[in-house]
Amino acid sequence: MAYAASSPAVPDWLNKGDNAWQLTAATFVGIQSMPGLVVLYGSIVKKKWAVNSAFMALYAYASSLLVWVLVGFRMAFGERLLPFWGKAGVALTQDYLVGRAKLSATKRGSTPLVEPFYPEATLVMFQFEFAAITLILLAGSVLGRMNIKAWMAFTPLWLMLSYTVGPRLKSDRERFSPNNILLMIAGGGLLWMGWAGFNGGAPYAANITASVAVLNTNVSAATSLLTWTCLDVIFFGKPSVIGAVQGMMTGLVCITPGAGLVQTWAAVVMGIFAGSVPWFTMMILHKKSALLMKVDDTLAVFHTHAVAGLLGGVLTGLLATPELMMMESSVPGPKGAFYGGGIKQGAQAAGEQPWQRRWGVVEAWTVWLDRRIIEATIGKTSDLVRIERWLCFNPS
Repeated sequence: MAYAASSPAVPDWLNKGDNAWQLTAATFVGIQSMPGLVVLYGSIVKKKWAVNSAFMALYAYASSLLVWVLVGFRMAFGERLLPFWGKAGVALTQDYLVGRAKLSATKRGSTPLVEPFYPEATLVMFQFEFAAITLILLAGSVLGRMNIKAWMAFTPLWLMLSYTVGPRLKSDRERFSPNNILLMIAGGGLLWMGWAGFNGGAPYAANITASVAVLNTNVSAATSLLTWTCLDVIFFGKPSVIGAVQGMMTGLVCITPGAGLVQTWAAVVMGIFAGSVPWFTMMILHKKSALLMKVDDTLAVFHTHAVAGLLGGVLTGLLATPELMMMESSVPGPKGAFYGGGIKQGAQAAGEQPWQRRWGVVEAWTVWLDRRIIEATIGKTSDLVRIERWLCFNPS
């Protein structure tokens, strides 16, 4: 029987607890995308974009799964082909998927070979959820300015590259309000709850690091939400529901690099920074900078994810404790700057820049290709019916 201890379905290396938690964590991350971001995107935009926005998230989830098992997983976790590119291959065969999972060591040895106590199929599914939500989060920056045909054509391509499109119509940028605040809160809540799998599954085991990561994730999100809300009240005289959801997001994003590596008091500190620094860049700096005002980012993904993520990486480099780092990695020596790891902190901050430049080049190339194949942006017309049909809001 499948549940018997001596069954071929239960090899000696399989840890049932680790396998069960990793599959649960994958499900939690999946809930962030579906229905979390589907509901959030469908409710936070104007009514005329609601169906199109929700469908963009739904389509991205389905298409990315197929691309992931056909080429994506092996490119990311298989044999090395180029410095930033793996060798493509399918993750569909029995022999490959039922074997023990393996995470290759990095070339310089900063991360050793990891062999979790569950099959490759579990790892494929868990990592797919990250690939899917990354693409769906990207959709948040192009809602209302990319037509569905362009999205369908280039969703698979972006899993290996990157993507940029033109701005929304000026009238839409000036007047942008959610069509359903209650559903927006519900979608944000699903995103928050699902993040427990996002960070809790990162240790690849049901261990102490996973427990610390889940607690710190929730503490940071709560602190950031309250910080953002307080700033709204102090500077604008009243709280904002959209602001609260954005504060929640920045707290989740900021804690992610160090969820299992910092003490819980540090998660509070990171939450305060996550609720204040992106708030400043979005609510103050963005409105005063001529350069930033030209950037059309529908759901302010740059502030809630890029700024918060970079902030989280830097703060993790400062606050990570050597004891928690040793639980996460067997490589000796890593620790935050406040614990004696100052030189490595500088290297970590500098390491963010080459990746940003690399993806900037890739994005420029992709949009050039896009505009020669299909018109990506929504047509410039004042006819509401025509726009709704263009967006698939009216299928007739």
